[in-house]
Amino acid sequence: MRPTFKTLVASVVIAAVGAAAPDRMLAATSEPVTAPQADPGPCVAAIAADDADNIIAVCGALIDSDKTVRADRIKALIARGAAFDRKDQIDRAIGDYDTVLRLDPALADIFNIRGELWRKKGDRRRALADFAAAIKLDPNQAAARANYKSLARELERLGALLAVYNKPSFNCATARRAVERAICASPELANLDREINAANARAVREASADSPRAGRLLQHAQDDFIARRNAAFGRPDYDLQKAMRERLDHLLAVERY
Repeated sequence: MRPTFKTLVASVVIAAVGAAAPDRMLAATSEPVTAPQADPGPCVAAIAADDADNIIAVCGALIDSDKTVRADRIKALIARGAAFDRKDQIDRAIGDYDTVLRLDPALADIFNIRGELWRKKGDRRRALADFAAAIKLDPNQAAARANYKSLARELERLGALLAVYNKPSFNCATARRAVERAICASPELANLDREINAANARAVREASADSPRAGRLLQHAQDDFIARRNAAFGRPDYDLQKAMRERLDHLLAVERY
């Protein structure tokens, strides 16, 4: 949820020009500058052409020049960071946005964009921190607010999953049957049991919404599976994991149709 490349650059140009005013005023009131300032024109043209490779090359030269004024360096870094992002060079894009935020830590848009890149890399902690920073700078930043909300929900779901990971659908402390103790002793079987229980609950709930009788029939099928599992466990020809996997596959097929 970010603005388009050209829109982003245009919006930051306005902010960057204001931030660079002291630099311009200093040049006007101090001793004459002996060396000319770096020309941002080629970088601006590369941005207008929307050519990622050219942006990286041309704006990179502007970034590296010691004659580039602060506002132009910020614009060039933002443009190159976006180009790196489009080429899936995420670490390099983050590096450019890091530099931008050191030069101007008040750019909410850049915090939001860097947060999206951290999320893309799987670093949810840093992503959430960047979204929060963007919202703190600009409470009306809609993209950052939406990103923060969706990531917070994702983290809640992950926390819930971790709480039951490697645990079956029943309480192992009260397990009495040999098959239940075997499931509790195996993380793979425990996860299968929990997934079977969840898939069956979804199937029964959805079927019952259309026909209570259909929901009851599905639950009877689940009860029959558990009864057969309990009776067959321990036999030399019975493969518990295979039987559970087949049951889960059947339930997932029911969900699809």
